[in-house]
Amino acid sequence: MNDFTHLDKTGNVKMVDVTDKASTARMAKAEGKISMLPETILAIQNDALPKGNVLTTAKISGIQSAKKTAEMIPMCHQLIRCFRSRTYYL
Repeated sequence: MNDFTHLDKTGNVKMVDVTDKASTARMAKAEGKISMLPETILAIQNDALPKGNVLTTAKISGIQSAKKTAEMIPMCHQLIRCFRSRTYYL
């Protein structure tokens, strides 16, 4: 069929055994931009939002998302993550 390791000779999906695969160091980086009203930025900077610190909530969300990657992406193997960092600029 092709050289894609997650397909067998007939094109059916299969899980790849990575038990004996050597560990490798990898790094991923993602960036994004959010537009908002100046009043909203001031409220975040002054920790004046009624539901609390939204940046802390966003950091927790990012960490939880990284931990659940193998559950959300089909055929993704569980990865060992040793460090996660979230930085926000207002």
